[in-house]
Amino acid sequence: MTLFSKNPFLAKKPGGPSPVRKLAGETVSRRLDDNPAVTRAKIDAAQVYYHPDFLNPAQCTALIRAIDSDRRPSTLLSESGDSAFRTSESCDLDRWSPIVRPIDESIAALLGVDPAFGETLQGQRYAPGQQFRAHHDFFNEAQHYWPAMNATGGQRTWTAMVYLNHVEEGGATWFPQAGFRVAPKRGLLLAWNNMNPDGSPNPFTLHEGTPVVRGTKYIVTKWFRERSWLKQQ
Repeated sequence: MTLFSKNPFLAKKPGGPSPVRKLAGETVSRRLDDNPAVTRAKIDAAQVYYHPDFLNPAQCTALIRAIDSDRRPSTLLSESGDSAFRTSESCDLDRWSPIVRPIDESIAALLGVDPAFGETLQGQRYAPGQQFRAHHDFFNEAQHYWPAMNATGGQRTWTAMVYLNHVEEGGATWFPQAGFRVAPKRGLLLAWNNMNPDGSPNPFTLHEGTPVVRGTKYIVTKWFRERSWLKQQ
């Protein structure tokens, strides 16, 4: 069973409450709450969950190799004017490859979301000094890119991130407004709802990839939309 409604009804005003996004928050959080392998973070400002050892070492190694073979400078949807805002490298992983597909679909199954609602799994690499400054994963509906995003699945609801290796020093994921920090640990999955309980964007999901001090950090990130993303590609 998959849990996101295919009802095309969206928020009545930009950034406002949305029944579709509200339902996505309720159904996924209920599924994660019922999973004994998943723990909810002890914070009130946002729905954040983690699953240790979601991926095994062999899967992590395979994804690291795939990232290294196709990485490029990371980009932003909206220019920040700050060349140091996002300095990592990224790649779009082949959704249908025998390495990626089982992992991609297992993330969707964990959340109980139709895989078609998920964007392409993105791999990211952070060398010493590289970072991704504080940002939200949800789309700003007042920005120029929103019509294109709305036409290809709409708003981002849930984010799932998996750390692929340990990092000697630095590289934590920090939610400064929610007061929550996660250090990289191989195989650990971190998931959060980008929306409030009423389906409006939650500003407390502001997060950043802090600079790596020693070592190299590898992660994969999966963003889920409120409608099907795959059929629009």
